[in-house]
Amino acid sequence: MSLGFVIGESKPTFVTAITSRALSVGEYIKIKSENKEILGLVERSSVSSAAFTDVRNFDEAAESTEIAEMNKRDKTYTAHIGILGYLENLRKGQSIIPAIPPIPGTEITQPTAQDLEEIFSSKNEGWVKIGTLLRNKSVDAKVNLDKIVSRHLGILAMTGMGKSNLVSLVTKQISKLKGTVIIFDYHNDYTSLNIPKINVVDAKINPRLLDADQLSEVLEIRDGANVQQRVLRMAFTKHVKESKEFWSKLETEIDFIVNSEDKKLKEIRTSAYRVQDIVEEAQRRFEDILDPDMGDPISFIKEGRTNILNISELSEKQANVAVAFYLQQLLKDRKDASIAKHARTKKERFYRFNSPIFVIIEEAHVFIPKDHDTSAKYWAAKIAREGRKFGLGLGIVSQRPRSVDLNVLSQLGSFAIMKIIQEDDQRQIASATESTSRDLISQLTSLNVGDAILVGQWTNLPSLVHVEEVKEKIMGADQSAVNAWANADKMKEVAVESTQGLVQKDLLLD
Repeated sequence: MSLGFVIGESKPTFVTAITSRALSVGEYIKIKSENKEILGLVERSSVSSAAFTDVRNFDEAAESTEIAEMNKRDKTYTAHIGILGYLENLRKGQSIIPAIPPIPGTEITQPTAQDLEEIFSSKNEGWVKIGTLLRNKSVDAKVNLDKIVSRHLGILAMTGMGKSNLVSLVTKQISKLKGTVIIFDYHNDYTSLNIPKINVVDAKINPRLLDADQLSEVLEIRDGANVQQRVLRMAFTKHVKESKEFWSKLETEIDFIVNSEDKKLKEIRTSAYRVQDIVEEAQRRFEDILDPDMGDPISFIKEGRTNILNISELSEKQANVAVAFYLQQLLKDRKDASIAKHARTKKERFYRFNSPIFVIIEEAHVFIPKDHDTSAKYWAAKIAREGRKFGLGLGIVSQRPRSVDLNVLSQLGSFAIMKIIQEDDQRQIASATESTSRDLISQLTSLNVGDAILVGQWTNLPSLVHVEEVKEKIMGADQSAVNAWANADKMKEVAVESTQGLVQKDLLLD
């Protein structure tokens, strides 16, 4: 069935069409050119009315309404269509753009469900369903999990648009394959995720495994307190790290600086007193977080399971140090495993994980900021560059893409982009994702909850999808303050009635 015709100047990558009805943005169309079929995506759609041209007041508008109703030719439907490639090649996962643009006057038609299923519902191994095409609900939208582990993934959207639901869905699909997923959970959103054999770990920090600068951040010594940081570097010796009584030994080393009569050490005595207080306070404040006897934190991660590392109890600096430590150790482990697998020597090497790992960093703008360096950012960037060689995939989730480091974002091979309103965020996304046209970016403001634009290597073609809801996800949804207040008020009434009952009983006893 004909939908319309190509008009005006056409290009190999872009055509304009006049259609018989208004086409939806995200709708796929078919163009027959050079005896081959081309698939296109509607990126912009507009409707105009000749009767309403040059209307200047209410009466003219009312008269124009009657004219428009009588004249069937009054409306003009225009669609701007991005060309995705020959349909035959797209079925094989290849995008080949025609060398010659479609000739104006070429007919456009609607693709069949089978045409779209062959492209978007791949039955190959590693492809999993995450929803349906937004404009073709009968067609499953599948993504390639191999590509997100080898080439990384970015999930970007404003708050409340379905980021954590998509993270839960991807995690659920990987868990079905017995894959290893690690989520750094900054807001305690995933600890109640109902996935079989989920492994929830309250992230702790072993201070023995840190360097002096990292320990300084964990103890929350101020950034500009250079002398205090120098005192800590002097006291945090190899003997302290290896001592059974970690904190006592560290305090002893600081006491030595405080009580020394050495001229140079006397100059920093005041700062040493302050470090002494900070260490003493840290043992009290961070008793549940800093544990020198916990061993290697990586040993708490289970292979083949979904691992939730709860970092919600850590301060931002502490969480940064913890995330950096885990990322560093995971990359090292995967490198060792890869070297051992490909090495010709039979010498046994030690590593924990035998198979690829997918790491997800929530609130990425906190840990991978664009305006300053952090240790977590350094290791995330290193994984983004090198992780694919060693089977370590990186997933970045943020509601503020404009605040995430562009170098890391641009290393991600796949994206799920949901509703974004801020223009700064849209510009950052356009810079990071080459395959997303500006017309598609402009549609981000009109997406609803759960709608997403998928681009990159985990899908055969850019696609607008509706992500299915994960029933196993309990936390993360907006809380109803009205219901909570009502319930709290009922509880107060119950408590008062209960207390009054006791009073009456006491009186009766008297």
